[in-house]
Amino acid sequence: MAFPKNLQFIRAQAGITQEQLAEQLEVSRQSVSKWEGGQSFPEMDTLLRICDLYDVNLDTLLRGSVEESRVEDTARYDQFMTRFARRMALAIGGIIAGVGLCGLLDARRIPEMLTSSAVLLIITICVVVIVATCIQYENFRRRYPVIADFYPQEEKDAFHQKFVWYITGGVGTILFGVTLLMLFFSVFPEQEPYESYGVSLFLLMIAGAVTSFVYAGINDEKYKIWKYNRDNNPTPEAKRRLNLIGTIQAAMMTVVTAVYVGLGLSLDLWRTTWWIFAVGGILCGVVSIVLDPYKGEE
Repeated sequence: MAFPKNLQFIRAQAGITQEQLAEQLEVSRQSVSKWEGGQSFPEMDTLLRICDLYDVNLDTLLRGSVEESRVEDTARYDQFMTRFARRMALAIGGIIAGVGLCGLLDARRIPEMLTSSAVLLIITICVVVIVATCIQYENFRRRYPVIADFYPQEEKDAFHQKFVWYITGGVGTILFGVTLLMLFFSVFPEQEPYESYGVSLFLLMIAGAVTSFVYAGINDEKYKIWKYNRDNNPTPEAKRRLNLIGTIQAAMMTVVTAVYVGLGLSLDLWRTTWWIFAVGGILCGVVSIVLDPYKGEE
């Protein structure tokens, strides 16, 4: 019978245990174990629920091969995730680049109102792109809760080799920027407009490094389809934790953006308070680690 093998494949693709699948179907873990062992068979309502949860045809589930039916990227997952990574990386790096641009405009003695307006416009565009991209991602996840792992191992290995260069390149850019900044001030005095030029160029290099980090990180997650499936089909407890993490992180970054804009408009601290975005990102990471519902799992 094909059903036991198909059920095992579906569960493995989703990255969940028998107990987690049982919670989703509102049955006991022993029932799932018996189904996978071919010792018993679920009721029709349960079969239809499996089809709905994991986007599989009933006939394929019972008599065909779910694995063979999912050899292609029919959802265009790779194209979507690559575009998602590019937009997020450019938008996040764009915020830092905007702060760097502020210093260059100051050094060129552009009126303060125009400088503040330009930086605020850049930040607004980047934030809108981030929000819109995240909404598109959530819509994609709802439409395709389960994706078959269609990536060949050779492609995964090839990306992991590139991933090393993305990360080391970003780190190297930051270290080179620090060295260049020190050399710059060893030649030019630490006063305006040289100070603005030096710090602004350094921030532009930081923006490039951050863009590389974000792009590489999201693409690395792209290949972990088992994690994508697991996160899209969480247990009730895991779902509560994930919602809590998202709410806290959204609140943190909203406050960080409001504080930065407020200090920039009221005290003209556009160039000196950019670091609060880094602090906000670190705090968001801490929240994810502390509240991670899958902590300790492979």
